Amino acid sequence: MKPNITVIMIEHENTEQLNFHSFFDSWLRELNSNLQKLASAASHHHDNDQIEDDSDLHSLIHKVVGHYEDYYNAKSKGAKEDVLSMFSPTWLTSLEDALSWMAGWRPTTAVHLLYSKSGIQLEARMTELIPVLSCGDLGDLTSNQMNQIDELQRKIIRQERGITEKLASLQESAADTGMVDLSNMESEMNRKEEDSGGKDIDQRVKSLLKTKKDDLEEVLHMGDSLRMETLKSVLEILTPLQAVYFLIAAAELHLRIHDWGQKRDAT
Repeated sequence: MKPNITVIMIEHENTEQLNFHSFFDSWLRELNSNLQKLASAASHHHDNDQIEDDSDLHSLIHKVVGHYEDYYNAKSKGAKEDVLSMFSPTWLTSLEDALSWMAGWRPTTAVHLLYSKSGIQLEARMTELIPVLSCGDLGDLTSNQMNQIDELQRKIIRQERGITEKLASLQESAADTGMVDLSNMESEMNRKEEDSGGKDIDQRVKSLLKTKKDDLEEVLHMGDSLRMETLKSVLEILTPLQAVYFLIAAAELHLRIHDWGQKRDAT
């Protein structure tokens, strides 16, 4: 008996999703491990009054950034196998999915996180009545750093808008001439209950959808590239210790939103 091609494709896609789900769970565990290391490094520098070599911090920051790069490299590989699963990820909670932009976090979120954490740490210091002391955290952002962050935010917004418009154009192409023509042809065949020409239409549909998937893969890659570019640009503006505090905040937020989403989905 000839195998059903549709069933084979679905089984292949399900396997790819399970594989990436397993990878993502492992990646989250490593993210939590990195968070503990970052928190330990920040605590050590806070408790030590002596000026220390930042080489250990640089090494840790490089390791954490590499961990994020591993995730996007895995996504890129997964997208080549099944790009649609990247836009409907079963490994994310419904909360994470609802907050997603281009199958991931919106790049400008990194800047908002920086502003929020900076304000929280500065407010905490003022509450403790030690506003004049420098702690080396995100509450110590200089005016020059703030100007660089503001410039970066405006640049990211422009790039986000370009990617969003590209996806919008792709979504609108769901009703372009090629899609509508094939839809009409197949509907007409179904009404007449004809089999002749079915294989030809199936081939044309497959070819047309392949083009759409290629375009989706390109958009996904653009989004992920901007996410990594944004992360690295933010870290370049910060001092090594400030970068550690920022990565702590990013990891905490990522893990907590995932936890909250799991609890919500379980109810």
